[in-house]
Amino acid sequence: MNSANSGSEPDLRLPEAYRRSLSPEEINALPIRRYEGEVRLLEEPRDLERAIVELREERVVGFDTETRPAFRVGESYLPSLAQVAGARAVYLFPLMRHDCSHALRELLSSAHVVKAGVGLADDLKSLKKSFEFHERAIADLGAIAKRHGAAKTGVRALAALLLGIRIPKGAKTSNWAARRLSPQQITYAATDAWVCRELYLRFEALGLTGKSGSEPDFRTIG
Repeated sequence: MNSANSGSEPDLRLPEAYRRSLSPEEINALPIRRYEGEVRLLEEPRDLERAIVELREERVVGFDTETRPAFRVGESYLPSLAQVAGARAVYLFPLMRHDCSHALRELLSSAHVVKAGVGLADDLKSLKKSFEFHERAIADLGAIAKRHGAAKTGVRALAALLLGIRIPKGAKTSNWAARRLSPQQITYAATDAWVCRELYLRFEALGLTGKSGSEPDFRTIG
């Protein structure tokens, strides 16, 4: 027995099939999947209050934001939309039209609800320009995947590798600050959050989300 390793956690890695890099042709051959469940666009105060109550009951949610694209040097915008995927529905928070800070602050600060996403450090940094919060239980899927040997760690690459599906990119650079979101935008945003939740659950099933007997390692979010 190697005493140097006594009491340490096993060096878990993704199975070999999940660590290889899929070619564009292989990804394009996969079936396209979009979120097909309930989507709640939170337009009224009562909608936000209901979302707060329901999200308190979640164990893990997928989290993502969308921002109006910038095409000029030095141009930037605050996030226009935050999307949260739970077990029953995806909730869309229109940040430019309503004050969603109370609801999102409670969610992001909760130690009891895991927030899973890709590139969350940038999302959280941008959100903090709009309102203050102290994030807890943040699980960056890209960081988890990289730590366990994945070759590519973007959300679409991970969805292809771990879920066997292709996520369309269509609405990524559309105007997320528009007064009314199109059905395509709503589906795109909901799908990204939903996929993040599904990926976390897949990592969890593989035993890669935390350490036995302790809180999962949510500190690596870069």
